[in-house]
Amino acid sequence: MWFRNLRVYRLQRKLDIDLAQLDEQLSRRPLARCGSFEMASRGWVFPRQEGAFVHAVNRQWLIALGVEQKLLPAAVVRQTAQERAALIESEQNRKVGRKEMRDIAERVTEELLPKAFSQRRTTWGWLDPLHGWLVVDAGSDARADEFMEMLVSTLDNITPRPLQTQVSSQTAMTGWLADSEAPAGFTIDSDLELRSASESQAAIRYVHHALAGPEIAGHIAAGKIATKLGMTWNDRISFVLTDKLHLKRLAFLDILKEQAESTDNAEERFDADFALMAGELAHLFDDLLVALGGELKTE
Repeated sequence: MWFRNLRVYRLQRKLDIDLAQLDEQLSRRPLARCGSFEMASRGWVFPRQEGAFVHAVNRQWLIALGVEQKLLPAAVVRQTAQERAALIESEQNRKVGRKEMRDIAERVTEELLPKAFSQRRTTWGWLDPLHGWLVVDAGSDARADEFMEMLVSTLDNITPRPLQTQVSSQTAMTGWLADSEAPAGFTIDSDLELRSASESQAAIRYVHHALAGPEIAGHIAAGKIATKLGMTWNDRISFVLTDKLHLKRLAFLDILKEQAESTDNAEERFDADFALMAGELAHLFDDLLVALGGELKTE
């Protein structure tokens, strides 16, 4: 159980919900199969054992949003609709207009949906009620928004908000590069994206490239700002920090994973991985907050 792409949110410090309440509320919105005429359905699924919508390890909670989606490619609908439109034009000796074409496409979709295959995917979420963190493992804004919309609509008393810091991540990253010095506990790796502050948003990307020296300094002096920067925390976790304060492409390094390889039992291994990940990320977040000037209080 190792998260890959982190969207970090703050929970209210005193979370007004316990494990049993959380499980009960999630159980009200389980994932159901797509209906014959539905493109997608969303709902909560069991993270591990059957019957439990929350998997708890050392007062850390793991939840999972399931999405079932019909596989009906737009190209298939378009081709079938065009074939029917061509038949109408041939038989009735007239041109099919835009509105009629849309109506044909809608009918084709309705006919094909019940026959379409479905696929399922899962988005994971980790709640740390002790430290007030909610972390979603999502590689895109759409997946994260989907998870958060479902969570807020399901739970009665939870108000997460995106993590905000006193110093923006792009300002901090640009400063670290300009000074050729990473914050305490971190090292700068070899991946970087710089963008122009002008309307053109011209971008320069470096992959596996040394970031010290006059070249990078020259781009920053010319007004470019860092929007993505590869970093490693305490030789334990590497990641790419973004200007939106997302942590992408997490890699839990060998020195950390070796600590979890104490059992061959799948269930015990899963719990050990989750507990280790939660503990390490909580410490990483603390150090990252210090590096970014502390948390911005919005209340």
